[in-house]
Amino acid sequence: MAVIQTMGLSKRYRDKWAVDHLDLRVEQGDIYGFIGRNGAGKSTALKLLCGLVRPTEGEALIFDKPIHDSVARRRVGALIEQPGLYPDLSGRENLRLYATLLGLDSPERRADEIMETVGLSPKEKKPVKHYSMGMKQRLGVGLALLGGPDLLLLDEPINGLDPEGIREMRELLSELNRERGLTIVISSHILGELSKIATRYGIIQQGRMVEQITSAELEQKCTDYLHLRASQPQKAAALLEKEFQLLQWEMRPEGEIRIYETVDAKAVGQVLTQAGISVEEMGLHKQDLEGYFLERMGGEGHV
Repeated sequence: MAVIQTMGLSKRYRDKWAVDHLDLRVEQGDIYGFIGRNGAGKSTALKLLCGLVRPTEGEALIFDKPIHDSVARRRVGALIEQPGLYPDLSGRENLRLYATLLGLDSPERRADEIMETVGLSPKEKKPVKHYSMGMKQRLGVGLALLGGPDLLLLDEPINGLDPEGIREMRELLSELNRERGLTIVISSHILGELSKIATRYGIIQQGRMVEQITSAELEQKCTDYLHLRASQPQKAAALLEKEFQLLQWEMRPEGEIRIYETVDAKAVGQVLTQAGISVEEMGLHKQDLEGYFLERMGGEGHV
């Protein structure tokens, strides 16, 4: 089931398209990593999904309903940019205030529950202005959780955190997804951390969707493999499978053979040549996660 689906979603500011006909799909239960360079349109896209800005063109559905639908909106929690916290109030007081504004039953009890959920002590009385960055971000996630949402939209929730804070946030989001079944969309430029929890990715460049890919598909793309093209690909594949007792290999639709096991490239070439099969191209493919994303986003630079 699609929790989020956009069709040509666009936002233009004067003569610049911040989001340019974006087609995005998030499935129920996903931890969706939304990736792009600074200025690629990630934050604007999330604001469109939250209803914080109005689209210039296109359509977006949340739980199969338009984003302005009140029922759908109540199922969404969001942390966009910095959490709106009252600095002179404690974390618990902030949560209690927002719970009251939302009209929730038992605001104090709800505030205590959320504090414990995000790993903060309900007994902590110091004002938020004295919180660390990690504590503020966890409290921000707590604000997004107040209404008991089914979908969380988080804009750079680990930005500026130290390694310990990043680990704690990662564990919190994984637990919310695993134990509460929350679907989570996270925009981030810290690819290594995102790869530890994301189940699906969307790569955006200049407001447009470049690619949507599952974590399993990404893992395969970033796996080292020997690739080759031969004059008789079907015969070559059958011969290599038998000769090298291959278990992990595939024939691509365009005729490329990929071998995901350690084999001697020179021996592969000799076997094919002796069988009268000419090798047109052969090489070792090596690519890590960051290299793949940078390539899809158009070369090197900050994500």
